[in-house]
Amino acid sequence: MPNLETFKRKIETAEDLQSVVKTMKALAAVSIRQYEKAVISLESYDKTLEMGLQILLKVDPKVLLNNGNLVTQKQQLALVLFGSDQGMCGQFNEKVANYTLETLKKQGIMINDCNLLTIGLRLGDRLENLGYPSARMLTVPSSIEGITPTIQETVLILEQWRQERHINQILVFNNDFISGSNYYPRDLQIFPLNINRLNALKKQPWPSHCLPTFTMSPETLASALFKQHFFVSLYRACAESLASENASRLASMQVAEKNIKDRLLELKKEFQHHRQSDITEELLDIISGFEALNKTKE
Repeated sequence: MPNLETFKRKIETAEDLQSVVKTMKALAAVSIRQYEKAVISLESYDKTLEMGLQILLKVDPKVLLNNGNLVTQKQQLALVLFGSDQGMCGQFNEKVANYTLETLKKQGIMINDCNLLTIGLRLGDRLENLGYPSARMLTVPSSIEGITPTIQETVLILEQWRQERHINQILVFNNDFISGSNYYPRDLQIFPLNINRLNALKKQPWPSHCLPTFTMSPETLASALFKQHFFVSLYRACAESLASENASRLASMQVAEKNIKDRLLELKKEFQHHRQSDITEELLDIISGFEALNKTKE
């Protein structure tokens, strides 16, 4: 039967764990806000990129509209999946993995026929256990500062695949943060560029009377714009994924905190019950001893 010291140690351990969970909740909440700001900061960058595409479409539209950017009959797909390296984030990796497989199945695409680039060791391991190994696997950046070098490496890999493996379609899968602790998986085609969007940009009037010019060749400019398009799209997906990961971790910590609180309440009740039992036993011993002493005197 546990003694009072055992219950004290259990209570102290639970309180220490409760403190750790509260700290992790605070860190997750702060991280969510940071990654939200990172996504918002891309708006002006994205607008500048869109203006660059618009200029090129007005000067030499065939470079973008007829430069092999449309999906051919024989698809060579590259998939970029964003997951996590760390645990304690609930069903975060399972959601994006299941969504990817379901989406590809609906489109009649076999994932084993795709070039798979996974950012997140836990997601990569999960897919490999399902029989879908990644061609390349990168670690998830641990801060906002780490997103840029990770995405730059990702862009280089995709550019290499486009040239060597003749990739003509690139899809990105990641969890998209909504609010609080809510997120959902989504997919985005970053290559080829959306033909409807390009046509709309071409028809859109330029905001001033003078259309900017450029000195480099249209092909060089198109290549540079493609790389920036990849970078912005992947950066946003990575930041959204990191915000979602922390949202999932926040939800897990909230559940853990409630469970610890309930467990602490049970332990304290048991401690009080055993303490009261010990006090009662001690009082009974004193009374019994007193009665025995009185009988001896008689």
